[in-house]
Amino acid sequence: MVRLSHADVVHLLMQLGIMLIMGRIFAEVARKFKQPAVIGEIIAGLLLGPTVLGMIQPEWFHALFPVPSGAGTVLSGMVQVAVVLLLFIAGLEVDLHIVWQQGRQAIATSLFGLVIPFLIGFVFPYLFPEFFGIADIHARLTFALFMGTAMAISALPVIVRILMDLNMFKSRMGLLVVASAMVDDVIGWMIFSVILGMIGKGSVIPVWYTALLTLLFAALMLTVGRGLLNRFLPWVNRKLAWPGGVLSLSLALCFFAAAFTEYIGIHAIFGAFIMGVALGDSEHFSERAKEIVHQFINNIFAPLFFVSIGLRVNFFTNFDLLLTVIIIFIAFTGKIFGAGLGTRLGGFSWKESLAAGFGLNARGAMEIILGLIALENGLINEKVFVSLVVMALVTSMTSGPLMRWSLNRK
Repeated sequence: MVRLSHADVVHLLMQLGIMLIMGRIFAEVARKFKQPAVIGEIIAGLLLGPTVLGMIQPEWFHALFPVPSGAGTVLSGMVQVAVVLLLFIAGLEVDLHIVWQQGRQAIATSLFGLVIPFLIGFVFPYLFPEFFGIADIHARLTFALFMGTAMAISALPVIVRILMDLNMFKSRMGLLVVASAMVDDVIGWMIFSVILGMIGKGSVIPVWYTALLTLLFAALMLTVGRGLLNRFLPWVNRKLAWPGGVLSLSLALCFFAAAFTEYIGIHAIFGAFIMGVALGDSEHFSERAKEIVHQFINNIFAPLFFVSIGLRVNFFTNFDLLLTVIIIFIAFTGKIFGAGLGTRLGGFSWKESLAAGFGLNARGAMEIILGLIALENGLINEKVFVSLVVMALVTSMTSGPLMRWSLNRK
């Protein structure tokens, strides 16, 4: 086993300590302004990264985050684990019972809220790939499919938080928005996993076989897998120490599922997400256990991931105003029109339908994770990544106020 040098250990521990402290400080500042913690954590990364520290004191930046280094490799591995865990807790948020209860209305809202923004997000990048910053002109179709997926996906954890803040989570429209976001997320991550399979990164399995295995894995985990977990969890709760037993075993299952999907050619995040859905839907996985998992991941791994976003790219030199404005416009137009139309067809008023569209428009952490994986796999360049991060922040910050405005207007 390769060991880190003394200097690498010092660098790694300093990096982790500074990232966690800065992430916590700016997360608290963001909360003071009633904004998601992720916004503060990304700002902390911008201050520590090449955007601010790297431009003001480049020698300090390179001393703290030397490249290449053993510490950098370990930190990159920890960030990869953080991404997997973030998708795992996103899956825990999915409640299949709510989806079944909403029935036809949730299907209409999620279908229109997924298909229309996907088509708009696909067509323009396909027709104008150079403007939208395609990284490889030979991957035009794959690039356009990714952009369509990026426009279609929502951020379920952000949406749930917004609805709770508005005291609408248990309302008829609130449950519809949550159910629709759940369906959109499951389908969106499946599409994105197939897109990664089309790139052929890290797997020799043909793309059609990867797509088939993806669907089979999801179907089995949400049917047979759920049943087995329902039988297994009571034994865990009785025989093992609580909450240590359920915490360690749930994370172990998350890593096994993530390893399997990574092996068959789709990203590890999909396996973690589906395992989260299957575990979270079990009546034996208590709300208290979910809360412990959430606190553990959201306060340790999530800050490391979101602070690391600012360390990767210089947001100042890679910011393209026109590209960012157009991506934000496409995101708003597709999701609000699509989800709003689907909600209206489900029997809601135009005012409520517009509010539902604003609610589902929140992209948050899911969009940033999507963009980072696409950047690492060579699908997009740094300018597109910066635009997607800005779009995710803008949609998350405006979703709640726009919902409130829509419902309160005469």
